[in-house]
Amino acid sequence: MKHISYLLLGAMLLAPAAGAQEAGHPEPQRATHVIENFEFQTGEVLAEMNVSYLTIGDPANPPVLITHGTTGQATSMLGEAFAGNLYGEGQPLDASKYYLILVDAIGAGQSSKPSDGMRTDFPEQTLMDMVNAQKILLEDGLGIDRLHVKIGFSMGGMLTWTWLTEYPNFMDGGVPIASLPGPMAGRNWMMRRMVIDAVRDDPAWNNGFYEEQPPMLRYMSAWFGMATSGGNLRLQELGVTNEMASAYVDERKAEQKVGDANDVMYMWNASRAFDPTPKLGDITADVLVVLSQDDERNPVELPMLAENMAKIPSAEMIIVPEDAETRGHGTTYNASYYADELAAFLAQLPGAPE
Repeated sequence: MKHISYLLLGAMLLAPAAGAQEAGHPEPQRATHVIENFEFQTGEVLAEMNVSYLTIGDPANPPVLITHGTTGQATSMLGEAFAGNLYGEGQPLDASKYYLILVDAIGAGQSSKPSDGMRTDFPEQTLMDMVNAQKILLEDGLGIDRLHVKIGFSMGGMLTWTWLTEYPNFMDGGVPIASLPGPMAGRNWMMRRMVIDAVRDDPAWNNGFYEEQPPMLRYMSAWFGMATSGGNLRLQELGVTNEMASAYVDERKAEQKVGDANDVMYMWNASRAFDPTPKLGDITADVLVVLSQDDERNPVELPMLAENMAKIPSAEMIIVPEDAETRGHGTTYNASYYADELAAFLAQLPGAPE
């Protein structure tokens, strides 16, 4: 068994690397793979499942699958804080050396989702359904029978854990970001349930056949964002007085963007059965876990973190310390905090490009 190391990043690593935001990468290419008669875990079958995805780089290079968070889509992983620190020349996931595959999960972006027309007749997907659709895309659509690396943020991190435990021989390395190696439970699930129930209990919901988006969708989306992302120190600075705090709430409510309520509720509920715990010992890939000290959804002080990390044969963990610039659950979307450690991790994987 390989050793497990725990790395607490020092303050020197918290500033974005000079010039990282300016680094460029090739233009992503959009495509869609259609899966016929896709079967969900519920047993329901969708005659045609569209799996939309972006690719960056040369298919001859080592493939890297990148997955987004709960209310995001593939394009979410093109933001400057993430892609701007990872995909450019000389960066950890240099698109001239890797073949990057960014997938719209079931229910998101241009992949099949309730708002395509089925509304609540669309099967309620799970993370396992998402992984299975991605695996079919890789094998049947792209001719890939093994990944070099699976990496993902937030729900994308949960998808990474699912890949690592359900298909342990399919990749050389896994990088779950902003996701604990444990069940969807505790405060994380409690808050998700509050969002789901508040929207579905709204009379305007109409069992998913609403004429306009239910008003509670905007309120609960803003509430969840402030409750679980933004950073304790940063939010205190933004709302140091009652008046400033109220003004920030008004601003968030006014600017809150929401998608289709069915799509959003399905995505929040998709993690309901997530629990990699029983199969953590089956992982064969090297693992780098990236967390932040101020992540309200994934508290690093929970005993299960150390207990479950110890079950993984080969794993390292990075914890980004909290400061006035970190943003809670959103902290680790900024890859400048851990780019050097990620580069070192990738360099030691078998078959790593030079």
